[in-house]
Amino acid sequence: MQPSQLDELRALIVKHVVQSGAPLAAMPNVLLGYEADPTPPCVHVAEPLFSVIAQGTKQIEIGDRTFVYGPGQGMSVSIELPMNTFVLDGRRDAPFLGFALLLDAEAIASLLLEHGSRLVPAPAESSVLVSDVPDLLADSIIRLLRLLDSPADIPVLGPAMEREILWRLLGSPQGGALRQLGLADSHAARIGRALQWLRARYAEPVRIETLAEAAGMSETSFHRHFRQITEMTPVQYQKQLRLHAARARLMATAQSVDQIAFSVGYDSPSQFSREYRRQYGRSPGRDGRALRSAEASQQPVP
Repeated sequence: MQPSQLDELRALIVKHVVQSGAPLAAMPNVLLGYEADPTPPCVHVAEPLFSVIAQGTKQIEIGDRTFVYGPGQGMSVSIELPMNTFVLDGRRDAPFLGFALLLDAEAIASLLLEHGSRLVPAPAESSVLVSDVPDLLADSIIRLLRLLDSPADIPVLGPAMEREILWRLLGSPQGGALRQLGLADSHAARIGRALQWLRARYAEPVRIETLAEAAGMSETSFHRHFRQITEMTPVQYQKQLRLHAARARLMATAQSVDQIAFSVGYDSPSQFSREYRRQYGRSPGRDGRALRSAEASQQPVP
């Protein structure tokens, strides 16, 4: 990405951001980020997306791996993953600025079906990749955001420009993993079916043979590809889902910590409290009070 492209991307984000991290009303697949201060760690389950930083630095922790990326770099996530994210250096005079596009598996599949033979083969190294944003891809993103200055053009030109961004992504260094998102019988798609099973039944005991069967894979192959794609083991993935669900319930309900621990699948409330504190930096009870207080005052939830 050229310096002039970064400058224009920053200006467009500042001009059009409404709520940091929320989809734009006119472009539901587009999210803009604006943070004037460093943010505390935020654990959430990320949807498949491609994000670009225009200003500032962000750190992402997934399983045992840490990714740090900054201006002019992009990160792709090709499968739903629990992750810990935080902005490292947002400032009032130089806020963190970012762009993200939610990835549409059907649109990617359509591009692969129609034009996949034109793409240079690329390995699917991981479901999470960080690399520099090529100039042509940056140009596609900027032209999409320029449409926000001409709202009447968005329904006509917006879908085609989003499709253009996907095409540029498929031909970029991150394309190998994204191609897996559009292939129904790829390893990523098969692991995705197991993740869907886990998300629907995260509070239940997990059996590897059941997950492997849902993925249509042998247990050995399932273990290897699950770790490669998600950066964690099935048990670690399930634990992240349980803690994420528990945090949402702590904010939304008046249930006790013990009740919430049992409801998300823990047999031991003390084990739940230990793992929760390790993940979020404070006890479930204290964190729940802070979350509810922040929600009541409409402050950002850490």
